[in-house]
Amino acid sequence: MKKTTHINKLTLLLSTVLLTTTSYADNQPNAEQFVGNFYGGLHGMYIKPDNERLTTADPNSDFDHGSGFGAEVGYRYSATTEFRFSRTELNLASQNTGFPSAKGDSTAFEALYFPNEKNLYLVAGLDALDIIKTQTSTTFGLGYRYYVNDRAAFYVEGKGHFQLSNYYNDYSSRIGFIYFFGAKSAAPVATPAKIVSTIATEKVEPVTAPLDSDNDGVINSKDQCPETPALNKVDENGCTVFTEETARMVLLVNFDNNKSIVKPEFFTEIKRMADFLEKYPHTSLVIEGHTSSQGSAAYNKKISQQRADAIVAILVEEFNVDGGRLSAVGYGEERLLDPANTAEAHAKNRRVEAKVEVTKKVAEKR
Repeated sequence: MKKTTHINKLTLLLSTVLLTTTSYADNQPNAEQFVGNFYGGLHGMYIKPDNERLTTADPNSDFDHGSGFGAEVGYRYSATTEFRFSRTELNLASQNTGFPSAKGDSTAFEALYFPNEKNLYLVAGLDALDIIKTQTSTTFGLGYRYYVNDRAAFYVEGKGHFQLSNYYNDYSSRIGFIYFFGAKSAAPVATPAKIVSTIATEKVEPVTAPLDSDNDGVINSKDQCPETPALNKVDENGCTVFTEETARMVLLVNFDNNKSIVKPEFFTEIKRMADFLEKYPHTSLVIEGHTSSQGSAAYNKKISQQRADAIVAILVEEFNVDGGRLSAVGYGEERLLDPANTAEAHAKNRRVEAKVEVTKKVAEKR
């Protein structure tokens, strides 16, 4: 029920923005005058957190709302597109009395798109939203600007924040003021005087520039990759230029003497490996079990296999990794890290190791 109320309030705000657009759209300066210029601004924010966000472990300690102030810096990349970085400090209040309030903040990087190069815009991006702890959310919303002159404008904006890992849905609105630095006022266009002549004029055919539909610098007749993204670097054929990047992950888990039980302190590292495997679903992993040189070779082979199997079990049962992507091999004492006959060397050698490496292509940016 609370989420529905939040959505209704956001819908009401965005409807108000749309109605306002029809009344004040004429005050928009020429969008081209802002291209290539930075702006700064101040804003106030009101946020309705997801009702599943809690201040304590008590299920009745959910947040009611938050409010605060912040600042922003933006850059007009083109007549239709802006990029904006903003930071907002928030005070968060609990839904029910008896539970503590909290501090929070929002650090967002977003793109603004003006479909008609006018006052109305769409906004989308990423927000490191700190409510009890920092978690990344995607944002999407709608806004409207009212220009008071050729450099300054007030704006109102409504957004949804959709948290990526815990599926929280938060809703916010904000009102602010921005000022463009370096923007030039549009020069008045002189109306040429009408010239009357009795001399016949020669008809001049207009010169048409070659088309470049995706604005990548390569004309359509030579572009072998139409519709490349505007920010991508392209070659002479108009195709995106890629570079290769390598992502690596290493897992190292140590064990007590004569044990194959995984200690809780290593679960965080195992989860990092599980997250890597989820991000790159076409990879597989060989988990290697090892022992110190103490004990018989046959026994060490057996317990090293048990240690490797224990890691596989945690990845499958605790973190839902497909077991078909995993294999376990026990090497016993065959691959010692430190051959010395000391307690430190033996502790170092009682381990499980796993390494995975992925090479991926990444588009170069202009």
